[in-house]
Amino acid sequence: MPKIPYILAAPAIALSIAYPSVASAPQFETPAPVAFMEDLSSGAVLYEKDADRRMPPASLAKMMTVYVAFDLVKRGELKLDQEFEVRPETWKKWHGPAAGSTMFLSSGEKVSVANLLYGIVTLSGNDACVVLAEGISGTEDAFVQRMNEAAKRLGLTNSHFGTSNGWPDNGVTYVTARDLAKLAAATITDHPKLYKQFYSRPDFTWGKTMGSGSAITQANRDPLLGRVAGADGLKTGHTEEAGYGFTGSAEQNGRRLVMVLAGLTSFNQRISESVRFMDWGFRAWQAKPVVKEGRKVADAEVQMGSSSKVGLVAPRDLKVALPAGAVPVLSAKVVYQGPIKAPIKAGDHVADLIVTSPGLPEQTLPLVADKDVGAAGFFGRAWAGLTGLFG
Repeated sequence: MPKIPYILAAPAIALSIAYPSVASAPQFETPAPVAFMEDLSSGAVLYEKDADRRMPPASLAKMMTVYVAFDLVKRGELKLDQEFEVRPETWKKWHGPAAGSTMFLSSGEKVSVANLLYGIVTLSGNDACVVLAEGISGTEDAFVQRMNEAAKRLGLTNSHFGTSNGWPDNGVTYVTARDLAKLAAATITDHPKLYKQFYSRPDFTWGKTMGSGSAITQANRDPLLGRVAGADGLKTGHTEEAGYGFTGSAEQNGRRLVMVLAGLTSFNQRISESVRFMDWGFRAWQAKPVVKEGRKVADAEVQMGSSSKVGLVAPRDLKVALPAGAVPVLSAKVVYQGPIKAPIKAGDHVADLIVTSPGLPEQTLPLVADKDVGAAGFFGRAWAGLTGLFG
């Protein structure tokens, strides 16, 4: 039986509020030519400006290098205490002022994966990226293939990577603000412990100065750290071609926002605009609860299962993002590709609650199965086959 989109009313949810009104999204103006913000807690896109423009990422590409490494660590194929040696050829290429941001690695030294990741995230080290890529895959080109495979898997449909560090490559490497936000969201949700460990460090010390041999400490360039409550990542980028860019995230009172700004003209402008943009996201919008954790919203049809239906429940307290002070009319529908094929595990994300309101962005919230549904036995499968044949 082919799967088709099922769209159901959400009778278990009363979303209309007293004294409703038509709301409009809060206005925001920025000199950044490219901007994007999403509320991950509600799935609402709060702001977008040329968010699908292909552009050079500069060091924002390093987010994908880190994501690939995190994936390998999670699968047990890479260990944080594993060490890679800095090849003399790699050191020579990525040493000196012409090589951009550096971790100040030394030729022949052995560096742990954890320290290379700090060197990439905190220091934006171009050398650290290439050493990590070569250590994992043998060559940087082979590692870049992993980056593009991960991009495809994550649905980054408008991005392509040609290097591990985002160094200018005549347009081979490009991204969009929407795709960068997807990558940031995937990093946070797929690898929460590693994200917390590596992305919010204020500074990192590695390498020695010439002559005196003093330790080199460099600060994290993240413009939100220490300026916006709950800020904990992600990555800045800058080249003459790309301008000054930033992909950032912060969480306040259970709401997590992801933002992207690109094409800014200076280091200081990146700081001021990033802080202003994130503050707007938290102050101009508010969270409204719509479904309590564990509450059943609807039933979904099940194919070839021990039960013909499965309940759809909220996996957490579900909230939508609304303009501060607004009381709009909200409507909701349940959407899933079905019938959902058994077996199903309790807690599997099998459907979405789509909340809409005139003048506001559509918001997509997850619904999960309320119980296990096993595969049907022989007679159940035979009966399902017969009913499929005769409608």
